[in-house]
Amino acid sequence: MKKSIRRELTVKSTIVARGLTKKFGDFVAVDNVNLDVKEGEIFGFLGPNGAGKTTTIKMLTGTLKPTSGKVQILGLDMDEHEIDIKRMIGVVPDEPKIYEHLRGYEFLEFVSAIFKTNFSDVRQRIEELCNAFQIDYLDKLVSEMSHGMKQKLMLVSVLMRKPKVLFLDEPTVGLDAKSARVLKELLKKYSNEGTTIFMTTHILEIAEKMCERVAIINRGRIIAEATVSELKNTYKASLEDIFLQLTAEEDIREIVENL
Repeated sequence: MKKSIRRELTVKSTIVARGLTKKFGDFVAVDNVNLDVKEGEIFGFLGPNGAGKTTTIKMLTGTLKPTSGKVQILGLDMDEHEIDIKRMIGVVPDEPKIYEHLRGYEFLEFVSAIFKTNFSDVRQRIEELCNAFQIDYLDKLVSEMSHGMKQKLMLVSVLMRKPKVLFLDEPTVGLDAKSARVLKELLKKYSNEGTTIFMTTHILEIAEKMCERVAIINRGRIIAEATVSELKNTYKASLEDIFLQLTAEEDIREIVENL
């Protein structure tokens, strides 16, 4: 008899994946991924383009069904409690997908209604977040906004609800330097308050400074998982050098020399 995933959990496990696999035809995008992310942890999920990061996040958040494997969020099985889980988590995708015909404030009202949040209850929080991210364009149509403007609007739509778990796929892409700094400081604050944060990033400096633990995925498989300090002690190198050593198929210096 298979061991119950619930028995494997510790009290403070917030995100758990066991044997998570996704196949598209014969192509294995994610291969037997196991994860255990604790309450209040900032967990970095790193990998080159096409490694399986976004596919993994989609399975962890219930937007893509795994071929096999199990997911639990906040102690709930995704198969049995998908709707309940989606109400408790916040997801910022790699590309902000927002209805183009809505104005900024209409989009926030729409999100509030979907999650059954009283808009008047989050109005002050929206104002605070808009001030922090320098958003003064809520009257604009989304179709008139730049990528960076849409990204900040998406962040506000998620953070205004104060979800217990945040999934962020390349959250700083498109943000100006000040907004990126604001986001990083907010994530640290939320982590200290008990929010669990699962994030992907190509900016390894961010992962090195912010994440307690990181996992590196390549070709759908996790090839390393540890605290940043443990990785650096093991490989005697920076996180960037470790990442390239584990994922690069060719020596970077040889590539440059041949140009």
